[in-house]
Amino acid sequence: MDINEVRALSDKDLESALVDAKQELWKIRFDLATRQEKNYSRLPATRRRIARILTVMTERQHAAAAAAADQEKAS
Repeated sequence: MDINEVRALSDKDLESALVDAKQELWKIRFDLATRQEKNYSRLPATRRRIARILTVMTERQHAAAAAAADQEKAS
């Protein structure tokens, strides 16, 4: 999932994507531990996906806080 695709998601979609990605990460770790998974590249790819989602969520929180601060200064 590209960063532009992540930024296009709504807040609720971001939260559900984060939950899905964390569940997938857990499953990959479990499969690697039990030697059921052979594709090791899925682990860092899933970590990057989680990081992208968290980055966009943090950007939105900072933007909302900055907008609230600007509105408070204006009044």
